[in-house]
Amino acid sequence: MRSDCVRCGTGLRRTRRDPLNRALALNFTALVLFAIVWLAMLLSVSKAGISHATTLISGPVELVKHGLWPLGLVVFFTTAIAPLGKIAGTIYVLVGLRMSRLPPNLRGAFLFSRKMGIWAMLEVLMLGVFVAYTKLGDLVNIEVGPAIFALGLLSLVTIWADTVLDPDAVWDEIERRGQTHRPMPEVPTLSFHSHAIGCEACGLVSIPDGHDSKCPRCGSALHARKPDSLNRTWAFIIASAVLYIPANAYPVLTVIQLGAGEPSTILGGVEELLSSGMYPLALLVFFASVLVPMFKLLGLAIMLMAITLVSTEMGASVMLPQRTKLYYVVAWIGRWSMVDIFMESLLGALVQFGGVVTISPGIGAVAFCGVVILTIFAAEGFDPRLMWDAAALNAHRPLARRGSEER
Repeated sequence: MRSDCVRCGTGLRRTRRDPLNRALALNFTALVLFAIVWLAMLLSVSKAGISHATTLISGPVELVKHGLWPLGLVVFFTTAIAPLGKIAGTIYVLVGLRMSRLPPNLRGAFLFSRKMGIWAMLEVLMLGVFVAYTKLGDLVNIEVGPAIFALGLLSLVTIWADTVLDPDAVWDEIERRGQTHRPMPEVPTLSFHSHAIGCEACGLVSIPDGHDSKCPRCGSALHARKPDSLNRTWAFIIASAVLYIPANAYPVLTVIQLGAGEPSTILGGVEELLSSGMYPLALLVFFASVLVPMFKLLGLAIMLMAITLVSTEMGASVMLPQRTKLYYVVAWIGRWSMVDIFMESLLGALVQFGGVVTISPGIGAVAFCGVVILTIFAAEGFDPRLMWDAAALNAHRPLARRGSEER
């Protein structure tokens, strides 16, 4: 059964069959696969009688060796810390809810796991491994390790676990077992309350207490709208647009083969793939590394400008459901630009054969990673409800006043 918002059509809740036990089993499976991914061999390459075997940690380590430690930290966080935090936090909560005596701070652990889910990018890493494998085909001999197969299974299992888990069912159980921030208020009537606020963390709709402006269930701060959403989003968009220039102008990768080679930019890498006849891969890299960041910046800018133009009916109310759907697409698609970063970290770790062939990541990759991270912050900071607020404000203005403003 599914419940949708009567105004914009966004899904509010969808009930699932046995959402807690199935999710627990899948997360335990994901934890085992995660250990294999990080401990087993990922890829082994050989050239001119020299061979290199690498694990997943080799990519961030190689980035640090090249002086690109910010990039190494981002890669390690998005492929190790965030996925592990998400899986371990979910297991802690689901196991705790099965115990007769609850372990401490289940609500905090579940909040943490949900926030880590934003930055866990295992499925993007899998695509990055595929791109790296394809690009290495003409340079070295490649042997696939067990971690590759475990990573593929892990990507599928984590998506499956996210699908079967009902976060609202978890919060309902935490509430039923009495481990809330403060005693829950009495169940309100279904009548409209103008001061009611929906918690952005757990989804509970409640009326703020004058002495405690936090959600009674999870303890998160309550805000009618995300604080200073427009200014923060504009700041992240402008910073991303500034970084987008060096991200495309400076080299992201340098391939030296038998003493010959030169640094290449993102577009230069796409051109090399096209000249090698790898048209699907070139299209994938161009889409993920060029079009997606541009689409995300333009999409958020369009939504922000529509809110700013509240004095006109066109700026406030046109295509509201479509703009809401656009926001969720923009928020979801931005993470896939990290495929280029993951590919470069793997190539730099694998292909180090001295004068025969060497691949080194470039400073442009740091700027490009900054674009991806800042656009994720921009999407998370934007509040799509502001678009509906602008339309409502416009609709309630007197016609004479609106007409004079438009003139």
